[in-house]
Amino acid sequence: MNTVGFIGGGALAESIIRGICGKIFAPEKIFVSEIRQSRCAELVERYRVNASTEKNFLNAVDLLIVAVKPKDAEKTFAALQNKIPASTILTYTVAGLKLSAVEKFFPQNKIARIMPNVAVSVGESMTAYTLNRNALHDGETIKNFWSTLGRAVEVEEKLMDAVTGLSGSGPAYAFLMIDALSDGGVAAGLSRAQAIELAAQTLLGAAKMVLQSGEHPDVLRDKVTSPAGTTIEGIRILERGGFRSALIEAVLAATEKSKTL
Repeated sequence: MNTVGFIGGGALAESIIRGICGKIFAPEKIFVSEIRQSRCAELVERYRVNASTEKNFLNAVDLLIVAVKPKDAEKTFAALQNKIPASTILTYTVAGLKLSAVEKFFPQNKIARIMPNVAVSVGESMTAYTLNRNALHDGETIKNFWSTLGRAVEVEEKLMDAVTGLSGSGPAYAFLMIDALSDGGVAAGLSRAQAIELAAQTLLGAAKMVLQSGEHPDVLRDKVTSPAGTTIEGIRILERGGFRSALIEAVLAATEKSKTL
């Protein structure tokens, strides 16, 4: 793919742009259509991409990413109807929106439903995708694109709401954990800056151990939990406070919310 276009220039679109600009696509190969002129000016200034309130690039892009809010999705797709070439891979990041709802506007197009997360801006997104029938031969292309921004996995469409609840919303849970851990560090005597750095790097390191070792998190936890040591004391308090249950319920609640969008 040589060119990419965005419909919507909000926070998620900017995160993707930040991740690909100058790395996968040259700025002049990135096009953005955003209804707010002031926002277009911001994107042009920050990334030197092509951003305007028009959609005059639809025939010129190989990949189109629709990144709008769920409430704006139907009117956005209606406005794009009959304007996207069959050769263009049409993707969208709208939470809760089924492929069948988009296919009614584009029955002949290759469509992929995508769920990345905001870590795409630092090349560490966990992205899940599902394809319509017309896009089945483009799965490798889509996976390769999103894999350059982190990790990508194909899932059945019925699981996309669960993906939204876990990895789509997950960075917010992680930010909350880092903030809480740093509060604990401050309470124990560390400076705020030290505590945040220690907490963030600790979560990053733990995540890398899970991904690179292939071992179950419980196995890794046991390796660092000595009998009558400090770690088991901390875990005991977390378990007493319902830590794991709270995370499970957060994922399930976000999943159910995705189903209603």
